[in-house]
Amino acid sequence: MLSAEVVVGIGLRPRTSARVIREALREGVGEHRIACLATITQRSAEPGLRAVAAELQVPLRSYSADELSAVAVPNPGDRTQAALGTASVAEAAALLATGGGPLVLPKRVVYGVVLAAARCGPHPIA
Repeated sequence: MLSAEVVVGIGLRPRTSARVIREALREGVGEHRIACLATITQRSAEPGLRAVAAELQVPLRSYSADELSAVAVPNPGDRTQAALGTASVAEAAALLATGGGPLVLPKRVVYGVVLAAARCGPHPIA
């Protein structure tokens, strides 16, 4: 059985290393093929995240807190809302980048990195 192609939404702390992100993706996403990484705008310039996107040869999409907060997610977080102005980064970014999902891996924290994945449709948002 072929694994699904997914967009992975990522929430992380500033200065998270590429090694930690890589390991989190390996453990958290498993056999799914990663088509794109997505996050909040203020994390899109993180060197570790940019390095992993380049290694995987996938685009890195970013969304503002306002864009993310407009997405209904199954696992909103009060702390995320207080810190970033949106109740979700990982789930909302994954859903936005696929044009609505479906969410195949709900929010989970792996090595301090928050991950969620949504299945790519026939035409993910570019």
